[in-house]
Amino acid sequence: MFAELEEINSRPAVFERYTAEALWADAYRAQQMLRFHLDGCLDVSSRKTECIVEASQWIIDNFGLGPSKAVCDFGCGPGLYTARLAQSGARVAGIDFSLTAIAYARRQAQRSGQAIDYVHANYLQYSWQERFDLITLIMCDFCALSPAQRRHLLAIWHDCLSDDGAILLDVYSMTAFAAREERCFYEKNQLDHFWHPEDYYAFVNTFIYQEECVVLDSYSIFPEQGTAETVYNWLQYFSPEALAKELQEAGFEVERLLQDVAGRPYSEQHAEFAVVARKKRS
Repeated sequence: MFAELEEINSRPAVFERYTAEALWADAYRAQQMLRFHLDGCLDVSSRKTECIVEASQWIIDNFGLGPSKAVCDFGCGPGLYTARLAQSGARVAGIDFSLTAIAYARRQAQRSGQAIDYVHANYLQYSWQERFDLITLIMCDFCALSPAQRRHLLAIWHDCLSDDGAILLDVYSMTAFAAREERCFYEKNQLDHFWHPEDYYAFVNTFIYQEECVVLDSYSIFPEQGTAETVYNWLQYFSPEALAKELQEAGFEVERLLQDVAGRPYSEQHAEFAVVARKKRS
């Protein structure tokens, strides 16, 4: 037991271990995530319903969405934004790692008669043939990717974005980073049986990487029945300058700096911020 505790309390190198499938592709956890997505009173997997409604309308109005426009929501989950964006008449696509979320989104689209193109895939490994006028990545998903993964994703966007198209994404700010603290605790059935249907103990460690502006929340799960595992949740935090630099290196220019994807004015005190960016003009 001592050796196991030593292991789970050891600080890994930044983005050394990646366990996205354990969170998004596991059938049991995907159902828990879907439950959070669909609870319109929580800011967990998705924003609260009122925020999604407001943001969707701002996106439609700000980007002039209509029948002549094509939109893709990366990490679309159960389609909470795509369903609303499709009401503009735009051609809408969504891609997500979770089969459970995509299956729900497809069912909802079929019931409402919306022709939304939902793709079940890892968006880092999927090649789009269509060119989009708008690409969105919402709920700070960009922050969960390593620098190499972000470069790869930006290259995908550059290839599938129309020349006059835009990207809209939000990230965690340095204000949020300053509020994070290292901690270690254990809890039985942490997060109300989120991790496993059987009883389990979860050892939770938060590691702060000051130089890289990264936080790791690691969850070591020891179920009564089944195999122990550790899930790593990495988060990159950004200043506007750091995000702009990363986008510029990938061939984009920041057009607007915002507080959120509902178009509010930027505030450096806010825990998140959003940007609208376009391809650099040659």
